[in-house]
This record gives sequence, C-alpha cells and structure tokens, in this order.
Amino acid sequence: MIFTGVVSAVTTPFEADGTLALARLREHVEWLIESGCAGVTACGTMGEASALTRDERAAVIAACVEAAAGRVPVIAGISATGAAAAAAYARDAAAAGADALMCLPPLLYAGDDREVRAFLAEVAAATELPLQLYNNPHASGGTDLPAAAIAELMEIDGLVSVKECSGDARRIAELLQRDVDVMVGGDDWALEGAAAGASGWVSGVVNVAPVECVALWAHARSGELAPARELYARVAALARMDMTPKLVQYFKAGMDAIGRYGGPCRPPRLDLTGDERREVADAIAALVPAPV
Repeated sequence: MIFTGVVSAVTTPFEADGTLALARLREHVEWLIESGCAGVTACGTMGEASALTRDERAAVIAACVEAAAGRVPVIAGISATGAAAAAAYARDAAAAGADALMCLPPLLYAGDDREVRAFLAEVAAATELPLQLYNNPHASGGTDLPAAAIAELMEIDGLVSVKECSGDARRIAELLQRDVDVMVGGDDWALEGAAAGASGWVSGVVNVAPVECVALWAHARSGELAPARELYARVAALARMDMTPKLVQYFKAGMDAIGRYGGPCRPPRLDLTGDERREVADAIAALVPAPV
C-alpha cells in the first residue's frame, strides 16, 4: 500500500540565496528512509509549495524520487486554485516518477459539494496515479469536509485515501466506519489516530524526530500504549507546532537545532523571533528521555 505508515511531509531546503538545495533534499530523504519512514510527501504545505514555481515543484519531486530509489513511495502535492493547474502539476509529478498524488480542495475558494467533486474528478482523471484527498480547512481557504461528504467523494475513480487534518480526531473513527482509508494529517493527534485504526500518519515533526515518530506509530498500532504514551509525551511540544501558521519555520529550525539542514524559508515566511526559537529549543530538549 502507498498510503500507510509514517510518511514525512518533507520540507523543501533552500540555499542562502533562495535557490533550491536539491542535494540537501536528497540527503534529508535518505536520512528519513534510513530512520524508518514509509514514504515522503513533497510539495505540500510543509514543502512551501505555494512559494515554488511549476518547474521547481517538478525538480523537488524528481529529487525525492531519485533519493527514494524505489524503496518507499513518493507522494506529490498538487494543490492549486483550479483544476487545470492541479492537473498540470499531476502530470508533471507523474513524469518525474511520483508514485501517488495529494490534493486539497480548490485553494482560496470554499466550494460547495458539487464544485469540490467536479474539481477532484478532473484532477483524478489527469493521470493514472492514485490520489489522496487532503482535508485541511486552514490550508485550503475554508473548505472543511465532513465524514459523510468525504465518503461520497471516494466514489471518484482514482481517489483512494484521505489525509484528515480538520483537527477533529473523532472524524477519523467515523471515516473508518464508513470504509474510508484514512491517514492522520496532524501531529498532535497521531496517538489518537493510530488507536482509532488509521492506516498511516503524514507527519511534519518526523522531519526532526523520525526515529521517535516511527517507534511511536509502531507501538500505538500494536496496542503497546505505555511506550507509545511515553514517546508521545516527548514529541508533543514539537508536534503542537504542526498546527500553527509557522509550522515550516518551526520544523526547519528544529532540524537546524539537531544538526540537520533546515535552512531558510522563502517569503512571505520570515525568520523566527528569539522567543520562538527558544520555544523550539525547549521542544527539542523534551525529546531526550528523562534520566532514570
């Protein structure tokens, strides 16, 4: 299965001059795979897709495909304001070797059920790749799809999974009861999603703490709640940063803090303040187990 396990919502690294740092990206993907990640999602919210050109998106996906080398699937974010643009991103991703696609409802427009369905049907028909619906009202511009609506959308050919990121953990259980394949989309309800039976977790915090996240998911899915809770407590402070407007800055700063390369973001994102960097430092410190 493509949409399963701990999948990194991978960051897009930039050089100091703002150009793509593709060698850094390949190195990061290799580290994530070695740490146990089951896949990578490129060009999503975490990947600053809105700040990338069409050619840059394709280059990022190709770099991830090269680094993954068939060991784990590469899922390409293709979200856009209109179906034609999303379909073009989908075709580019397929040409670059992506294994699957992920798409929000139309950006910046809270369409009704009929409009969202038409949008997704056109996007799904653009390639033969399986498509994951990304339900995140904050990222899409206000569209929040209830479980019943998502289940109906799964009738679209090629649409096979949902990354559920509404913030309502109860929705995961309802979607599963409606036979929808669900991946947790928010870091600070991963334990709840695993306990409910979600097939995977698309994670931002995994860019900083992959070993902890992979172990957390494995314990939770196996019903080993004591070690899962202990790990969850350690990653919680970082995980809560996922559902904030500055999630990219926070996790890139976290990567820098542990000796990886997070690097700068592109505008409109600016550097973190001193207080925000101290929050990251405190969250990183919490990852280390307390001495016995």
